[in-house]
Amino acid sequence: MADRLDLYTSVVPNERQKLFCESGYHAFIHFGMTTFTGKEWGDGKTPPSVFNPTNVDTDQWVSALKDGGAKGVILTCKHHDGFCLWQTDTTEYSIKNSPYKNGKGDIVKEVSESCKKFGMKFGVYLSPWDRNSEYYGTPKYNDFYIEQLTELLTRYGDIFCVWLDGACGSHLDGKAKQEYDFPRIYETVYKYQPLCAISNCGPDVRWVGNEGGFARKSEWNVVPEFSFDLQNIADNSQQDTNGEEMKRRCSDVLEQDLGSREFLSKYDSFIWYPAEVDVSIRPGWFYHKEQDKKIRSLDNLLNIYYTSVGGNSLLLLNVPPNREGKFTEFDVARLKELGEEIKKGTSYPAKIVSYNAPKASENFEFDKLIEDAGTYTPEKENSSYEFILKLKNPEKIDKVLLVEDCDFSQRIESFEIYTSLNGQEQKAVSGTTVGFRRYALFKKAVTADTVRIVITACRKKPYLKEIKVLKAIGRLPKLPWYTPVLRIGRKIVDYIYFKTEDYKNKKHRKK
Repeated sequence: MADRLDLYTSVVPNERQKLFCESGYHAFIHFGMTTFTGKEWGDGKTPPSVFNPTNVDTDQWVSALKDGGAKGVILTCKHHDGFCLWQTDTTEYSIKNSPYKNGKGDIVKEVSESCKKFGMKFGVYLSPWDRNSEYYGTPKYNDFYIEQLTELLTRYGDIFCVWLDGACGSHLDGKAKQEYDFPRIYETVYKYQPLCAISNCGPDVRWVGNEGGFARKSEWNVVPEFSFDLQNIADNSQQDTNGEEMKRRCSDVLEQDLGSREFLSKYDSFIWYPAEVDVSIRPGWFYHKEQDKKIRSLDNLLNIYYTSVGGNSLLLLNVPPNREGKFTEFDVARLKELGEEIKKGTSYPAKIVSYNAPKASENFEFDKLIEDAGTYTPEKENSSYEFILKLKNPEKIDKVLLVEDCDFSQRIESFEIYTSLNGQEQKAVSGTTVGFRRYALFKKAVTADTVRIVITACRKKPYLKEIKVLKAIGRLPKLPWYTPVLRIGRKIVDYIYFKTEDYKNKKHRKK
């Protein structure tokens, strides 16, 4: 087992993954031809004249998303209908032949400039499936796609993410199945944007397995090498800093357990591959007026945030502009509420005045951890690790933030947190994985003068980058009684759907 643990803890993130995961929460913007047709998927036959927003305000989009707590924006530059939101040289089916700004508009440029203005990262979604292109279903299409990708990567400054959709619906248009050249796509992205992460059908970030906002209770970044068939990830697509090729040979992206010792024991090769939860603030991904009052509740969004971003996953929250070219007042108001609650819930730590912790390894002292100045690890490896934190004053608290230093891999398997006031101790919460970020939420706020954290299972020694005891200033999400039923039902539906024969073609029905 010791050799196995050495193997697991040898797997660490690359620079792209670290940058992506440290920001944690990004926003999707679905905007395009289907905004005006009222559909989720287009067929590529709607004339460009239909795309005619009258008052596009990308500053409003980006500022609202920043207010909502997001750190970056990913725009659907081209969806499955093939209509391009930039001044592309590759096709006439683009914004240059629409009434928008008399054919001189460029939504990609406008969003990228708004991102720069508001200090947000900018990313692109470029659908490999193109129902308009005459080349789709032929080898020439891969050249066509690379030309489009290159335009996006070279014209708009820094790109933090290329989001790939695996949809391939050639049969819907009577065309031959298109074989996407994923290795070439990856090579092109890294050539022009070396620190750009490739998400979903890419080697840097994987899809969580549903579109309902459900994260796993225990999310591991160290997982077996994934099969090409599962996420359209080509062999040799991921490389570490030394250029070592990585191949995927895993079972199923929908498995609830992708990283326990028991699960990993079936495999011999592993990669660092964090999960992303993509979900829309509305029932649809594109704008539909009839959904204006069907916005996710604040409690639902907070629960998604704390279980994804706060559960060692990533969050990609979609907000669609309307036909005018603006976010509705309903979406803007909900985003503002969400951002305010996230800030209140995560930005006010209680002051720690003293502690008791296992003796530290040299240069990895616990003081640095408390002062946000470095990483702590104990000198000796033990079966458990206890940390007792004394607060300056009794405080009303409702969560604890734990962060591992993932330069040393992901190691913590389970933990327990206890609170006490005047010597009277009670168990507040127990949890499993930590990784990049774990908000350990209590069932209710408690007043405490001492917090005791026990790491009950760990792969070798833990390396902790951050511990914060958070004041109960914000609100814990209140969920309806039927939430467990919905979760179980969603998992059953996902399982049945994704086991169908056309899994690879229809993996993302929203697109």
